[in-house]
Amino acid sequence: MEQQDLNKRLLLALALSFLVFVGYSYLFQPAPVPPAEQNTTIKQSAAADKAVPSLAVSSSATPAASASHAAKAPKSVEKALTTIVSPTFKMTIDELGRIAQFELLEKKYQNAEGHNLQILGANVAKPLEMRFGDAILNEEAFNTPYRTSAAGTVEIDKQPVNLTLTQELSGMTVTKTLTVQPNGAYSVTVTTSKKVPYFITPGHRPMADSSNYILVRGALIKGADGVITTIEDGDAKGDEVFKHARIASAFDRYVASMFYDFKEGMDVSILKEANGDPLIFVEGKPELSIGGYIGPKEYTTLKAINPELTDAIEFGWFTFLSKPFFKVLLWIHHAIGNWGWAIILFTLLVKLVLFPLSYKGMMSMQKLKDLAPKMKDLRQKYKDDPAKLNMKMMEMYKKHGANPMGGCLPMLLQIPVFFALYRVLLNADELQGAVWIPGWIENLAAADPYYILPVLMGVTMWFQQKITPNNFTDPMQEKIFKWFPVLMAGMFIIMPFPSGLVLYWVVNNIFTIGQQYIINAAYQKQKAVAAEAKGKETK
Repeated sequence: MEQQDLNKRLLLALALSFLVFVGYSYLFQPAPVPPAEQNTTIKQSAAADKAVPSLAVSSSATPAASASHAAKAPKSVEKALTTIVSPTFKMTIDELGRIAQFELLEKKYQNAEGHNLQILGANVAKPLEMRFGDAILNEEAFNTPYRTSAAGTVEIDKQPVNLTLTQELSGMTVTKTLTVQPNGAYSVTVTTSKKVPYFITPGHRPMADSSNYILVRGALIKGADGVITTIEDGDAKGDEVFKHARIASAFDRYVASMFYDFKEGMDVSILKEANGDPLIFVEGKPELSIGGYIGPKEYTTLKAINPELTDAIEFGWFTFLSKPFFKVLLWIHHAIGNWGWAIILFTLLVKLVLFPLSYKGMMSMQKLKDLAPKMKDLRQKYKDDPAKLNMKMMEMYKKHGANPMGGCLPMLLQIPVFFALYRVLLNADELQGAVWIPGWIENLAAADPYYILPVLMGVTMWFQQKITPNNFTDPMQEKIFKWFPVLMAGMFIIMPFPSGLVLYWVVNNIFTIGQQYIINAAYQKQKAVAAEAKGKETK
């Protein structure tokens, strides 16, 4: 296969992969599950999840069994006992001793109408909700309100808030002692006056984003061995068990609700909900002490709580590349203070790192372009003898120093780099409300309001194609490539892609155009030197 043809097919594969990867998910997003079906305490969910194993307790004390015992589920809205208000969030504790709602107060999280974002859904399991192994006790617990040591509204700024929640059940008392930090971190100690099997959950995953992208949502568990397991929504089996886990996070695109214990670890099991979503449960003890966090998956916030918590930031399949890319972006942003310019400088850094490979590949493409007429003559001459045709082509490549595979590696490297950056720029909470140019791009997590970036992307892609050597052998490929910039620009206009992602693509195109001009000039100079040397030899 000829180098030009191979490169074009690789680029075409990348383009079509992107269209399938992103376009299909946007246009054919599964219908959302009604709140009634999301209720984790209904009998239907329990009946589907009887296979959840126990963790050193009888099978009747598994989360699934406990769910069936909670047939009389708590109402979607419970009476608020305590409301903790900080400059960045409002946490509501209800009469069942749960975090009933968590509201983000920062302006960057507000919707178009100016309403604050509430990340916990109705009719779902809430953080700090408990399930008992005993059916009668479990039902009683869902119908017996807690008492609080601090009723009403408590303001929190620089100092933590201490709160004690007490529930009196038949023959036993449950006490939850909470210490809530101003950044959304908390510690909880659960004590029961007598030993009974129970489980506690960080709740159904927060729901802070409804965009139609391919996103990773569900449960993330970091095991005792440091291995991170992600169970995406719809993929739960209901038999997953993790002994001595270090982190158990229920997460969405930008936010998470998690438990962690870096000393002793937690015994975690996964309940499969009716729609196949995972629900995390931690096995309780007569005195259970764990850490918790609820709020945005912001790197600096999680690192300040404990550096290991940054492992809860998940980027999907390309996390192995996305995480180091994200850290480099954070470093650049810390140096210059603007996420838009950080993206531009990071793109330049990637191009510089890949330049040696790109140089070799593009020079090879130039040589093959010049050899195209001779290749055409060879195909015509040896059209009935494929073996001899290949031999003659290899001889020509060797004679002129052209490598038919020279441009493949740079092209292949662009695929994982692009998708890794796609995940970073799509999932990074830091881009929410991040201003690049005031009056134009004031939120890099939102689409360009004036569609300037998508149009620039199409124009630069078209111009890049125009100055890049090509030798199409398939008319259909040529037509696709001619219309591809228009198709991509149209898709980015129709779909509200984050402007940070489109900015990366535009800047990458611009740097590639500059790179192509440099290589074209170098090749022409090389040809001139070679021609001059040949002329001297002739004389």
